[in-house]
Parts: sequence; structure tokens; C-alpha cells
Amino acid sequence: MSFADRLNTALRRVPAWPIYIVGAALPVWLFWQATTGGLGIDPVEALEEALGIWGLRLLVAGLCITPLRRFAGVNLIRFRRAIGLLTFFYILLHFLTWILLDLGLRWEQALGDIVKRPYVTMGMLGLLAMLPLALTSNDWSVRRLGAARWRKLHRLVYVAAIAGAVHFLWLVKAWPLEPFVYLGAILGLLALRAIPKKPRLAA
Repeated sequence: MSFADRLNTALRRVPAWPIYIVGAALPVWLFWQATTGGLGIDPVEALEEALGIWGLRLLVAGLCITPLRRFAGVNLIRFRRAIGLLTFFYILLHFLTWILLDLGLRWEQALGDIVKRPYVTMGMLGLLAMLPLALTSNDWSVRRLGAARWRKLHRLVYVAAIAGAVHFLWLVKAWPLEPFVYLGAILGLLALRAIPKKPRLAA
């Protein structure tokens, strides 16, 4: 038995629900840090940034699942729904922190930023692309839409991932390495999906 087979056997014994618990605990801890002075002199900005980066990290993690199965034989499909829903949860909290705590529900200013500031536009595009994915991440939606249409709809994750990476890249002012790493990782993972599958040999 190969290492991948042994790993897959072990992973089948691991439930997905701990991912939700761990994923929900981090924002709670971040909000606690923000209220107790643990996030520095501008806790709202630090909180907003941390939630956005973790959302982007989870997007990358979700995009890794298919290449890992295809090229390494490691099957993490059963964890993809949890990772996807947590991704939307983090990105939604990132947006809510911006609109509630940063802008104080000044909707006119928010709409102006969405129209005039390209990085805000890309961020909203990413959030809107993830909304139908979150709403249909359940067995009922798969049955209702059919597997083929459901898979096509969930290709919106590619739009969300690229939009999120560009949002981060355009947001930073000094253009450090980190945003390029995320963008490069996302483009690389998407490029792996474009590699044609080898035809199966007849038995």
C-alpha cells in the first residue's frame, strides 16, 4: 500500500466537524484581541486585514484539494465543503468589519468606494462570487441543480480566488512579496487544472 493510500485510509477516520470549530474559534479570538488592545493602535484595520488574509488562505487551501487528489493521490474531498463555508465566513466577516466598524454603516461612502476604488471593486466581486457557492454548499442543492450544473456553478470559486488575490495586491501600498505569493499560488493551482488528463488505458 502506497503512502497516499495509507494517508487516505487514516483521513477517512477523521470527521469534518472539527474544522468548523477551529475555524470559528479564530475570529472569536481576533475580536477578543481587538477589544483588549492585542491588535495594536488600530485594531479595526488589523482585524479587517487578518480576516481577509485568513479568507485568502482558505481559498488557496480549497483550491489545493483537486490537484492533491489528481497528482498526489491524496483525497481531501470530504473536507472541501467545510473549508469552502469557512472561507465565505471569513470573507463575509472581513466585509462586515469594513462596513460596520471601519465605515460605520456609511453606505453612500461604501458605494462610492466600490465604484471608485478598484481594490474595493475586486473585493466585492470576490464576495459576490462566493455568495451562491455558500448558499448551494449542501446536499439539497446538489440534488436540485444536478451534479453537472452544480459543478459548473462552483467554478465561480476561480473568480472569487483571483478577485481576492488582486484585491489584496491592489490594497497594499508598498507592493511587498506576500500578495504576489498568493496571486502566484492561485494562478498556479488554476493552471494545474488546465493540464489534460491522461487517457485511461483499456484493461
